[in-house]
Amino acid sequence: MKLGFKLIAEAYAPTEIVDQAVRAEQAGFDFVEVSDHFHPWVSEHQHSGFAFSMLAAAAARTSAIELATGVTCPFIRYHPAVVAQMAATTALLSGGRFTLGLGAGERLNEHVVGRGWPAVAQRHEMLRESLEIIRLLWSGGYQSYDGKHLKLEDARVFDLPDELPRIAVAAGGPEAAELAGELGDALFTTEPKEELVTAYRKAGGDGPAYAEVPLAWAPDEDDAAESARKLFRFGVTGWKVQSELPNPVNFDAATALVTADHMKEQFGCGPDVARHVEVAKPFAEAGYDHLALINAGPDVDGFFDFFTKELGPALREL
Repeated sequence: MKLGFKLIAEAYAPTEIVDQAVRAEQAGFDFVEVSDHFHPWVSEHQHSGFAFSMLAAAAARTSAIELATGVTCPFIRYHPAVVAQMAATTALLSGGRFTLGLGAGERLNEHVVGRGWPAVAQRHEMLRESLEIIRLLWSGGYQSYDGKHLKLEDARVFDLPDELPRIAVAAGGPEAAELAGELGDALFTTEPKEELVTAYRKAGGDGPAYAEVPLAWAPDEDDAAESARKLFRFGVTGWKVQSELPNPVNFDAATALVTADHMKEQFGCGPDVARHVEVAKPFAEAGYDHLALINAGPDVDGFFDFFTKELGPALREL
């Protein structure tokens, strides 16, 4: 079991995100992962730094902790050729500590370039083509690709690491999990669904299974739940909402009736280590072996201290 820390780039400035990565290494975490967003989710969020810049800075200030995007959409806002180059450079700068998390994206981040937002079936086709292009470029030399949705013309990534980055493919359903098994090196999810791990393994996936675990630490349970409501209420809407709304104002409207009590149902809230383990346990039982802990609580340093002294040892027993 490896334990990671979710860097919430929408809630903290880029410099603070890098500082948190350093503190996560000091606290004993095995990896950090950061979302690759253009917009934040809700009005309480006032940040959204560029993920690859923050990871490069974190790589320069750490020595052992693994780094990952959680996750990057490799089409529309980016072209997969650019993602292939960014990921290869990040792997080199981190000394091989980088994992490229890829997914089918959200309208929140991709609509900004004015190229529309395809239906989910087309997005999955574009994700497959993106994976094929990235793999092609990572094989070396000049490459071209003529797909249904994406094209590559006589392109080469010149700086490739000796050991290529691991690709973790995000999945909310079995088809995406199968794609992760076919073209990825790892699975990435946000729910403790055993069927996703099963689909990934049946499709040939033999790598790690990443999942985000929703927690909110504070000395008081109600304070933790209220902080989770402010920072992470968008997460209770479900993926069909999360992938389709364009701006924070829309998520504010969609989550207007979410209360702190709703957050307690899904998040481990407060100081009780047993409650946090209770929330994490289904992920471990479903076969996930890389747990990225979200702290939606108000005190990041307090959470790091709690992890070092109590939560980390308890979770490693899972």
